[in-house]
Amino acid sequence: MKKTAFDAADIRILSAIQQYGVLSKSKLAELVNLSPTACWGRLNNLRKAGLIKGYHADIAVEQIAEISKIIVTISLANHRKSDFDLFEGYIQKLDEIVDCVATGGGMDYVMTVVSVNLQAFQELMEELLMAELGIERYMTYIVTREIKSVPPNLNKLITPRLTK
Repeated sequence: MKKTAFDAADIRILSAIQQYGVLSKSKLAELVNLSPTACWGRLNNLRKAGLIKGYHADIAVEQIAEISKIIVTISLANHRKSDFDLFEGYIQKLDEIVDCVATGGGMDYVMTVVSVNLQAFQELMEELLMAELGIERYMTYIVTREIKSVPPNLNKLITPRLTK
């Protein structure tokens, strides 16, 4: 992956839109202490470089519907590229799986499932097993409450690179 060159002003722009989402040209310029024209030009360059994946709203789903959130760890029986591709392709199509990461170590995947209830979750897991995706074992962890879920602090991640 090619690294994009950026400076402290770019990090301020990225941090502002990460925190506030879509902003007017003047509000963004005010937050990052640049002129509106310079700020907007930098923002467009950051978009073109692929550093901004999109904008979204953080919806309080639990206030709209009763949901169950479940963390699932999955280990595949075989570890060929085709096995991983089959599994990953299948789960891409399932709306209930809202997050999935491949991991090194004991388990191959950790995913987050949001379901209307535990019965619907169990039906989803049965579907995964019947699809013959090579799942050797899985473990489930029912989320009882969220303690922290925030995007990373860009300033703490990037600032040491900028000072070298």
